[in-house]
Amino acid sequence: MSLLARLSRQKPPPPSSLCLTLLARHLSSASTSSKLHDHYAFRPPPSLSPQEPDNPNPTTRKKQKPLYRPPSTLDRTGKKPTHSDLPFDFRYSYTESSQSVRPIGLREPKYSPFGPDRLDRSWTGVCAPAVDPKVKSLDGTDDPNLEEKRKLMREKIQGDPLTNAERKILVAQCQRNKTKRQINLGRDGLTHNMLNDIHNHWKHAEAVRIKCLGVPTVDMKNVCSQLEDKTFGKIIHRHCGSLVLYRGRNYNPKKRPVIPLMMWRPHEPIYPRLIKTTIDGLSIDETKEMRKRGLAVPALTKLAKNGYYASLVPMVRDAFLTNELVRIDCQGLEKSDYKKIGCKLRDLVPCILVTFEKEQIVVWRGKDYKPPEDGELFADREFFDDPEGSSMGLSEDSCSSDDNSSPGFYSGDDE
Repeated sequence: MSLLARLSRQKPPPPSSLCLTLLARHLSSASTSSKLHDHYAFRPPPSLSPQEPDNPNPTTRKKQKPLYRPPSTLDRTGKKPTHSDLPFDFRYSYTESSQSVRPIGLREPKYSPFGPDRLDRSWTGVCAPAVDPKVKSLDGTDDPNLEEKRKLMREKIQGDPLTNAERKILVAQCQRNKTKRQINLGRDGLTHNMLNDIHNHWKHAEAVRIKCLGVPTVDMKNVCSQLEDKTFGKIIHRHCGSLVLYRGRNYNPKKRPVIPLMMWRPHEPIYPRLIKTTIDGLSIDETKEMRKRGLAVPALTKLAKNGYYASLVPMVRDAFLTNELVRIDCQGLEKSDYKKIGCKLRDLVPCILVTFEKEQIVVWRGKDYKPPEDGELFADREFFDDPEGSSMGLSEDSCSSDDNSSPGFYSGDDE
């Protein structure tokens, strides 16, 4: 009785010791089975015997699965290159690049910004010509039939002109209190991918509002002409940098033109220098003296960042009536921005660039400067179409940027 009482008082073994006990019994049974196999030729069933590998060579490993690779738009195996019937050369920017200025070289090897083998046009480093797909020069050869083809396509899409009442309704629908749809045209101007954005907006509305700010607004006539030429639309209203672009009566969104998208921005080619060591017609000492005097001249105006600069050209022309040197303060602007502005002034005024030092644009009217006549003074003042049909001549200085944005220039006396 004392032994039984002593055993009953003992605590039960822990679970871990129980597992060890079962494992020991299993091993003893395994050893027993092995004895049975040795002495009595007993063979266990296949379910109990360990499976031998099929591969006799244990050193070789299984082939690992390839790593997951997400689908890419660059994989075009078995697909034909995209074809577009648009009758113009594809460029990154249509307002900030000119076919008349030929680059002197390329910064990087030529590669297509549309992706490899995605377009049936060859990229020359500057554009993708619409005529010769195998052109090797930097500029595509001009085809006289392209202009006629472009004109016929635009007339077919536009149809009959709008009446004054129809135009007034479309312009009212594009105001800020009616819609938030807007395309912003910035320092790069009218880019190629922006054409696709315009057609996407035309799916939902007959007209789209475009807001223009920055460097391209120096030459708003070029912006308007390029918009109408590349989209086959028509600008039915303009107030300073705000445009309303109409798609046309016969426009069909299901038959929109094929516009291949640029997947990255191409490298800009190398162009000739804007500022030469010596100005044409002057000696080295005269050039140095003119640059010193130009930086000391009172500033004609101070440009704001991402402003509206359409009044800059007439201001410089008016200043040349009394001064031979004009300085424009560009502090705060990107270096590439005020260089582009200086290049536009050189071609539009016209004038001679003196220096870009200290974030200033200094231009000279030249020795053989002839002041414009009275009729030519107002030739650069643009006329804006009123929605009701009456044209009103507006001075660019009186055009404050609608839509609650600051004007693009300030008076130099405010400094």
